[in-house]
Amino acid sequence: MEFSLFVLEMCSTIIALLCYPVYLQGNPNASPFPSNFLFGTASSSYQFEGAFLSDGKGLNNWDVFTHKPDLDLMQDIGVNSYRFSISWARILPKGRFGSVNKAGIHHYNKLINTLLLKGLSLVPLYVTQIRVSPMYLEDLFCVTGIQPFVSLTHYDFPQELENRYGAWLSSQVQEDFKYHADICFKYFGDRVKYWTTFNEPNVAVIRGYRSGIYPPSRCSSSFGNCSNGDSEKEPFIAAHNIILSHAAAVDVYRTKYQKQQGGSIGIVMNAIWYEPISNSLKDKQAAERAQAFYMNWFLDPIIMGKYPKEMQEILDSNLPSFSNHDQEKLNSTGLDFIGINHYTSFYTKDCMFSVCEQGPGNTKTEGFALRTATKNGVFIGESTALDWLFVHPQGMEKIITYVKERYNNIPMFITENGFCENDKSNSLTEETLNDVNRVEYISGYLDALAAALRKGADVRGYFLWSLLDNFEWTLGFTIRFGLHHVDFTTLKRTPRGSATWYKQFIANHTAEKILMPQHYPGNQLGQHFNTI
Repeated sequence: MEFSLFVLEMCSTIIALLCYPVYLQGNPNASPFPSNFLFGTASSSYQFEGAFLSDGKGLNNWDVFTHKPDLDLMQDIGVNSYRFSISWARILPKGRFGSVNKAGIHHYNKLINTLLLKGLSLVPLYVTQIRVSPMYLEDLFCVTGIQPFVSLTHYDFPQELENRYGAWLSSQVQEDFKYHADICFKYFGDRVKYWTTFNEPNVAVIRGYRSGIYPPSRCSSSFGNCSNGDSEKEPFIAAHNIILSHAAAVDVYRTKYQKQQGGSIGIVMNAIWYEPISNSLKDKQAAERAQAFYMNWFLDPIIMGKYPKEMQEILDSNLPSFSNHDQEKLNSTGLDFIGINHYTSFYTKDCMFSVCEQGPGNTKTEGFALRTATKNGVFIGESTALDWLFVHPQGMEKIITYVKERYNNIPMFITENGFCENDKSNSLTEETLNDVNRVEYISGYLDALAAALRKGADVRGYFLWSLLDNFEWTLGFTIRFGLHHVDFTTLKRTPRGSATWYKQFIANHTAEKILMPQHYPGNQLGQHFNTI
């Protein structure tokens, strides 16, 4: 065996099984971010992967609705983690009604292994003044690669399941999601230590089954322009099945994989900070109702075993109930951490006990809490290219504190945060690369995150959206979130000023992490190396 191949295989083994972290460089005591804090970037399979029907992939709902990330760029920035999602239709084109697509397994094995080895190096232990014999594995240590942080689905699901039984509107989907989770844990769990079941199920349900602007495009005429749907009932049915699907997946992980694989599992919620528009009790209660009908809608059942009392009181029979068996499953599974996607804040006004104009939030299905970006004609923060994204960094500290207090400081990760610009051109200019507004946004939100950490919030990572400009759902390629500008014709990547800023921020707030080898029990990761 050539020496280079020997080194590669040995180091892969150390990552998977043999090492424990030691921090040699940097001064973590000078930073509010813990030395093991994850700094990363985030993406989703549909927005980055492409490969419409390549390598055995099946259609997913977003393929029907609308008809690779660069790892070297991540390494250059210095991130120690990368959040991405697995395309359900790439792994299981027909759900549990068909076979596992081995080409899809190969695709993600290759990505995961490359992430773990990116930036990895073997260094002799004599630098730590330990006597060495370079011929032995125990005399080396490894600088870590990029840790995968994986969502089992990010809005997308196989179109086959929509066609068969209506996807999230049927309880059958719970078995399909459980099966999908089991396959992913089986093939990738030896190397993936951070799992999330769903990304922003509140957004997927609201936009898919209330307004109908996302697939499967179901809504009532008073909420949107759809051919089918019931905006007052279907969102709660879909959410109910998602919550129970989460519980089913966590149960599989806990009972079959977690002890051996040593990872953790959670869920990612879109989290808006709702600021009462006045100091009145009614508006403060409206802000609480807004959270209940948006984020707590999912987190309360998963963590507490029941829907928020505000939802129960207002919705009554329109809110599905959990059976005794369901409650037992929820109580026994829960989650290990909460992922928070936070970008923006809104004012909230009471519409239950007060005269209120029409607008978003002012319906029974939304808790009679009007959402508005302005107060006395003044915006809550600087506007951006998206009509829902306003720059309000203090909302970051407030939403973290809210989650900390409501859910007993369960560990959190900021799984998305970022700034967008409206740019329909591929041309590179000084203005497109010198993205001062993005830097100011990221800096302000990270300062607010640091303030929450100093006050005791257990936040363990921050993922910036996104490394590259990408496909932004219904807005296509017209909105740009990337640290790197992408020419969508040539696919050339060019770093913006924000990439340099984030690189320096990470360097200032992290210690270099190495892995120290222990005893060599065998090579688990090495068996996957033929996929690279």
